[in-house]
Amino acid sequence: MATDSNDTHRKTVGYLLWIFGFTGSHRFYYGKPVTGTIWFFTLGLLGIGWLIDLFLIPSMDRGADRRYATGPVDYSIAWLLQTFLGVLGLHRFYLRKWFTGLLWLLTGGLFLVGWLYDFWTLNGQVDEINRRGRTLT
Repeated sequence: MATDSNDTHRKTVGYLLWIFGFTGSHRFYYGKPVTGTIWFFTLGLLGIGWLIDLFLIPSMDRGADRRYATGPVDYSIAWLLQTFLGVLGLHRFYLRKWFTGLLWLLTGGLFLVGWLYDFWTLNGQVDEINRRGRTLT
């Protein structure tokens, strides 16, 4: 089975994050921070939007694949680290942002504000690194 050469995001990760979708994490993952924030504060539009998203994930995945660049940093790994261990800064260590990774680790994701900020900006951070072609060695 051939894979898309610009497969930046994965549907399986999208569906995994959808399980926690009432927090908007799958929408953030696919580069939709505004609706992700709305889902976060309304518990997935009181669960209705969350259920509808079950069917929208394939199109959100295609849109993210068109929008973001492939490269040395894997979006899915960064997002799984951000979602589940972001307050410890592990996603920042993965991006080789040592200072802020340590800062997140010592301050609980900079008192959760930095962790929330990264939900808005993580795709852009990864995209910037991938477009520069920076290696992670």
